[in-house]
Amino acid sequence: MNDEIDFRCPEAVANNAAKGLALRDRFKRGGTEIGWARARDLKNRVSLSPSTIKRMVSFFARHEVDKRARNFGNDENPSAGYVAWLLWGGDEGRAWAIELKKRIGNAPDI
Repeated sequence: MNDEIDFRCPEAVANNAAKGLALRDRFKRGGTEIGWARARDLKNRVSLSPSTIKRMVSFFARHEVDKRARNFGNDENPSAGYVAWLLWGGDEGRAWAIELKKRIGNAPDI
């Protein structure tokens, strides 16, 4: 079943992750070591595992509240939450991960 699914993110998701890494380098805030690693994988369009996709969905569910913070979406003075959101692929990453999770369901990791 998983053979049919491409676990490499779309270009827009890779671009968001690259932007998040650039903002993190510039402003020295946002994300954790796990978020930075996720961003590097997304930026490089590495094929992710089903369990990683599920973790992405969980991240976005937990951090949806960050979108209400001051300076979310401000590229000149970004909130830490905005940087973290981008590191995980941004809105496009959220949509992609949710769609993939629906397709893989509860399939075991390969």
